[in-house]
Amino acid sequence: MDNAYVPFKEANAFYGNLYQFLTDLTIFGVSPIPDWLAYLIAGFLIVFSVINTVVIITTLGTWVERRLIARFQSRLGPNRWGPWGLLTPIADAVKLLSKEDTKPDGVDSWVFNLAPLMFIVPPILIFAVIPYSHNAYISNLNIGILFIIAVTTVPTVAMFMAGWGSGNRYSLFGAMRGVAQLVSYEVPMVLSIVGVLLFVGSLSMVDIVERQFVPFILVQPLGFFIFFIAISAEMNRSPFDIVEADSELVAGFHTEYSGMKWGTFQLAEFIAPFGAASIMTTLFLKGWEGPILPGPLWFFLKVGFVWFILLWIRATLPRLRVDQIMGLAWKFLFPLGLINLFVTAAEVLAWGDPTGSEIWLMAGINWTIAVVCLVISSHLVSAKLTTRNSVLENAGNN
Repeated sequence: MDNAYVPFKEANAFYGNLYQFLTDLTIFGVSPIPDWLAYLIAGFLIVFSVINTVVIITTLGTWVERRLIARFQSRLGPNRWGPWGLLTPIADAVKLLSKEDTKPDGVDSWVFNLAPLMFIVPPILIFAVIPYSHNAYISNLNIGILFIIAVTTVPTVAMFMAGWGSGNRYSLFGAMRGVAQLVSYEVPMVLSIVGVLLFVGSLSMVDIVERQFVPFILVQPLGFFIFFIAISAEMNRSPFDIVEADSELVAGFHTEYSGMKWGTFQLAEFIAPFGAASIMTTLFLKGWEGPILPGPLWFFLKVGFVWFILLWIRATLPRLRVDQIMGLAWKFLFPLGLINLFVTAAEVLAWGDPTGSEIWLMAGINWTIAVVCLVISSHLVSAKLTTRNSVLENAGNN
C-alpha cells in the first residue's frame, strides 16, 4: 500500500511532509492512522489549505484594490470599519450573509441556482496545477496548461446560464456579450501560449518554469503582450467590462442575483486576477525562481507585481465599446498571435536545442518583431478609428 504513494510523495514536498507526519504519529506507542487514511487526510488538508488561503488573500485583496483605486482616482476609499477600513471585507461578508436571497418570478430555478457555483469553481481549480516552489504544488499534471485553458472556459457557460436562467433581458444581453467576448479572446490567448510551449516542449507547468533559461517575457514579448490583453478581457475587468456595463445593462448577467449568490459572483471575479497573475508568473516570469530569496516568496512577489499592473489598468483606462473590444480581438490580437506563432516555430526549427547566446539572439529578434508589429498595428487601428470618427461627424453634419 505504501509503495503506491512513493512517486507522489517524492514529487510533492507539501504532501510528502504531511503524509510522513501522519504515518509517524503515535499514541501510547500505537499508530492510529493507517496509510490509506493518512493519504486521504493529507490530500484533503492540502486542498483545504490552498482553497482557504486563496479566499483569504482575495478577501484582503478586495480591500487593497479599493484603497489603491481610490488613490488613483483621488478618493478616500473604505475607511469606516476598523483602522484604515481594514475590517471592511468582514463587514461586506456579514452584509451579504444577512441579505435576503430573492428570486424573481419566471426564473429557471435549477439553472439560476447552479450558475454561481459553476462560476466560482474554475478560478479556484486553476491553483491546483500552479507550482508555488520546487516540489510545492497540489498536482503536477503533464497537461497542466491545457487543464487551465479547459477550466477557464467553464465560466463562459456559467455566465450564459445566469443570464438565461434569470429571465431578464438585461441579464441575457450581458450574458450574450460575455460569451462573444470570452470566445473571441480565447483564440489569441491560446495562440500566445503555444509560442511558450514550442520552446518548452511540455504542457506541464513545472516543466515550463524549470526550462526557462531566462524569463520568457524576454524571449516572447509579443506573446506576453497578447496573453496579458486577452486574459484581461477574459476576466471582464476594465476596460473590457461591457458584460456588466451598469449604464447600459444595470449589472449584466447577475442583475437578478442578491445576497451570497451575488457575493459568489463577486468573489470569483476578485479571485480571477490572482489566478491570471499566477499563470503569467509561471509562463513568462520564471515562476518561483530568483536569487537569494526563497522560491515561494519570489513567486508571491511576482504575482503581486502582475496583479498591481492589472489593477493599474483597471483604475486608469475607460471602458471600450463593444465594436472596439471585438475588433481588438480579431483585427489586432489574432493576427499578432499568428505572427508570433510562425516566428517562434521558425526559431525552434532553426535552433532545436538553443545555447545561451542563441536564446539571447532569439530574444533580440522577437523584440524587434514585436516593436515593429505593435507600431504598425497601432497606426492601422488609429487610422480606422479616425475614419470612423470622420464618418460619424459627416453624418451628424448632414
